[in-house]
Amino acid sequence: MRITNKEYAKIVKRRSPNTKTAVTTAKAFIIGGFICVIGQAFNNLYKHLGADVKTTGTLTSITLIFISALLTVFKAYDRIASHGGAGTLVPITGFSNAVVSSGIEYKTEGYIMGIGAKMFTIAGPVIVYGVLTSVLYGIILFIAQSYN
Repeated sequence: MRITNKEYAKIVKRRSPNTKTAVTTAKAFIIGGFICVIGQAFNNLYKHLGADVKTTGTLTSITLIFISALLTVFKAYDRIASHGGAGTLVPITGFSNAVVSSGIEYKTEGYIMGIGAKMFTIAGPVIVYGVLTSVLYGIILFIAQSYN
């Protein structure tokens, strides 16, 4: 059976469930905002305990990454993400979840070739592109400042 691209698009549109954009956007905003509120609470806690600004930010990031990894291991992060959508993917917790999930998926292949290798399958490109973008931005900034 041969069908055209237009016919196929019509079939897909008819069979696909309608997305409730307003509801999913609101859920993403609320759950993503709640993650940020938790982060701010840890930030305030570390400030209250006497940490300086730089250390406070680092401790807050580490804490959120740890909590996200722990929730991923116990499969709670997936349940939260099923409601929060992009609200759980955008913060640093989403990256932590992605890295830990890929490691868990391949744990049967061992610690090195399974967990270790597959965690860097997700983290590797992010790190590489992050570093390359930083270098490129630095070069552009250096050139722009040279002309001033």
